[in-house]
Order: sequence, then structure tokens, then C-alpha cells
Amino acid sequence: MIHNRYVVAFSGKNDPTKFLSFIARSGVKIVSITETGDGVQFKTDKKGIAFIRKNRRRFKMKVSIRRADEGSVEKRLFTSYRFLIACIIPLAASLFLWKIEIETDTPEVADRIEVKLEKASILKYRPLSTIPDEGEIRRVLMSEDPALSWVRFKRSGATLTIIPMLSPKLNELAEKDGAPSDLIARTGGVVTGFQLSRGERVARIHETVKKGDLLATGILEQGDKTAVVGAEGSVYADFWSEYNFKIPKTIDYHLLGEENVIVNWQSPIVWREGKLPLFRSFIQTEHVRNDRIEQFELSEGMEETIILPLIKYKILSEMQSDLIIKDENILHLTFGNDTVEGTILFLMNENIAIKRPISQGD
Repeated sequence: MIHNRYVVAFSGKNDPTKFLSFIARSGVKIVSITETGDGVQFKTDKKGIAFIRKNRRRFKMKVSIRRADEGSVEKRLFTSYRFLIACIIPLAASLFLWKIEIETDTPEVADRIEVKLEKASILKYRPLSTIPDEGEIRRVLMSEDPALSWVRFKRSGATLTIIPMLSPKLNELAEKDGAPSDLIARTGGVVTGFQLSRGERVARIHETVKKGDLLATGILEQGDKTAVVGAEGSVYADFWSEYNFKIPKTIDYHLLGEENVIVNWQSPIVWREGKLPLFRSFIQTEHVRNDRIEQFELSEGMEETIILPLIKYKILSEMQSDLIIKDENILHLTFGNDTVEGTILFLMNENIAIKRPISQGD
């Protein structure tokens, strides 16, 4: 096999076949012999080139020599320093976060998320290795934001897409079809905020209310005039609630594997028969992550690290509302042979307003 091939073309007044025969008898490797209009063309190696240059004057031949792959577009591309620079720049750029997108139809939610991302230093042009994991970012975004029930993430290359999922407003469904109502407390607590679309506040922020107390009225008075418009919206309050639970002692959990990025190099030119070639990126990336399921057994000492976060996640995932858990106290825990039982006191913040129709006589 001939390595480092060269294309040699003979031309001149004398018969080039004599020189070709002399070269062949001397043991020079020759392949792909073709006859051109005014001479002969073939391929040989570096050793043959040296022999041809030494003896060409003897046979009075004009010799043209070039590399066999000299005319290849891809060869020139992949061996140029410009190609190396073009590879290094995208590779270095892929190590940074270049774009943050927030997919939501609610501008207020997008604004709050942008402010929290800025406070947590999750900004563009930051190295991807310093970006916190999804769980930490989700905790930052959902803290003290009743409008969010969950936050999803989608990462594509150097782009991070945040998809906030809003809490359903259950108490607002079918409000317009009912009779005008006041808003009263379904449980006791300390009022922390109002989100009223109709009606007038009766309770005050930081005021302690009991079950059945009037929070917002749907009767508006102005001078001697009275209008029954009904109250609509939410009233948030802090309150303590006991939670009794019984869970298996052996827990199955999903463990996310490390995400690996596989970079493959490919030709930027796709040749098509009878058509113009297509151009594509010379870098092809593939994200691979292997998750697995593991088990562990609950034991004493895991109250704060495992059991409490597990119960909190269960409560938040089951509650179809804008519930926030602010604090917790473990009242007691019992470890049995197969189960763990206990009672936890949670400090919750949630909408406590329910409707009570306004009496208007007959």
C-alpha cells in the first residue's frame, strides 16, 4: 500500500512510456496509470518522487507533481488552523450559560422569577459548572410564591428554559354563576395577604381570625347608597395544622444519574448526488443520563433529613392549591417492624377564604 500518495504527470517531446518503463524496472511503486492528451499520469509515493526528480532530465521530460488529496475541500478544511479555531470557540462557548428563557403567559410571574434568578446569581454568561442543580433552583423560585405549584426545567445546550406551572385557583371556579357572597375564614390563622378582585377588606394584615370570621364583604356602602356586588378573591393566612402519617419503613427512590455530554465530530458538508451540497454544524452533541432505582430503610436519626422532607413533598404534591409550608415541629415518631408512624405540626400559609352567600331577604 502506498502512503503519502502523489499524482505525477509526464509530458514532453519524447515518448513518456520509456521513462515510465524505466521507473517501473527500478522498483518504484506505481498505481492508477492513465493516459492524458499529451502525456501519462499516475500515482506514486514519496520515495518514487525522489527517484523521478533525480532522473527526469535524463529523459528530457516535464514533470508535474502534486499531492493526491490536494484538491479535496474537506482535506483543506480539516487541516487548516481556521478549522481548529472554529472548533475551539464553540466548544469553549458551550461551557457557559448563554440564554435563559421563561415560558409563561403571565408577565407578573416571569418578572418575579427574573428577580429571584438575579438574586441567586443565576445569570447569563455564567459557567455551567457553577449553576445550582434543578432542585435548588426550584426551591429558590417557589419560596414564598403562592402562585407556583411546580417549576419544570429544560436544558438544550447552553440554553436554560424555565417552565413555571401555576397553582389552580379552585375557589374562583364558577364564582360568577353563584349568588353574591362574603368571604369568611374556613379556619383560624394570622392574615398575611389579600388578593381580591371584588369586594372590600374587613380583616387586616397580621390580624388573628377565627373560623367563620368575616374576611371580606361583598356589600359596598357609599354615603346613603348600598350596592351588593359580592366578594371574590383569596385571603392568605398562617396557621398550624397537625398531620398524622404512616409510611413503609423501606423506601424506593429514583436516583438521577450524572448527565454526560458526548461530542461527535462530523463533516460540515453533506454531498448529494446531482444536487448542491448541504452545510451543517461540524459538532454533534448527545446528552446521556442513566437513572436508577434504589432502596433504603428508615431508621432513627433520619427524622430531620429524610422523613420530614418526604412528608412535606407528599403534602405539597397532593394539595391542589397554593399551599406553602413555612415551619414544622415533630411531635412524635414510632418505628415499627415494617412501618413508621408519627405526627408533625406544620405552620402553613394558604388561602383560607370561603364564600358565604349574602342574605338579601326574599
